[in-house]
Amino acid sequence: MADSKHKKNNNMEETKNNDKIEVEGKVIEELKGSDYLVELPNGHTVTAYVSGKMRMNMIRVLPGDTVTVQLTPYDLTRGIITWNKR
Repeated sequence: MADSKHKKNNNMEETKNNDKIEVEGKVIEELKGSDYLVELPNGHTVTAYVSGKMRMNMIRVLPGDTVTVQLTPYDLTRGIITWNKR
């Protein structure tokens, strides 16, 4: 019985990580609190913040940069910037 619970939780974690949507966008402007306004190719704008790894490695994000943004299907207005292509 304990094994089936363990497998069930493992499967739930796996689907949780796969639910993210990755989209490329262009940074329009820098907002307060290290947030950025990112315009997606379909015309929508998203408020996004820099991921922890990018912050640790001190990677700068400037207006005009092309970035990869991860969105969740639950809130399509907020995202995480995970890659900067400049």
